[in-house]
Amino acid sequence: MKGTKEDYIIYRISKSSEIFADAELLANNQRWNSCINRLYYSSFYLASALLFKNDIKAETHNGVKTQLFLNFVKDGMLSREHGKLYSHLFDWRQETDYADFIDFDEELVNPLIQEVKDLNLKLIELIHMIISSSFENY
Repeated sequence: MKGTKEDYIIYRISKSSEIFADAELLANNQRWNSCINRLYYSSFYLASALLFKNDIKAETHNGVKTQLFLNFVKDGMLSREHGKLYSHLFDWRQETDYADFIDFDEELVNPLIQEVKDLNLKLIELIHMIISSSFENY
């Protein structure tokens, strides 16, 4: 990895924002399966950045999900509802990538856009809280 830890975090936040915008474009064009994929990745980039900021190792997508639950949902820093949403996104992304005859629809996906936006804002809040608290010792 080139750059600092903060460079990596900033890159991941930026990437998440770009991918979330892609999800909105896909929804506007009724590309529901692809939208689910992009919604998942917008949260994945933030979740992995949060773990990285805390020196928590996760080498796979499932590892990110597991570590997010163990370190942030379990202790209440991230709500159970947000944890469930992340878990559903993980499962749905797997389905769209690997299963046949999976077709998501507007009824399921459209409400997810705001829910994922809320989850992503919470993940960013946790990242910033940790960045801020790391400077309190100075």
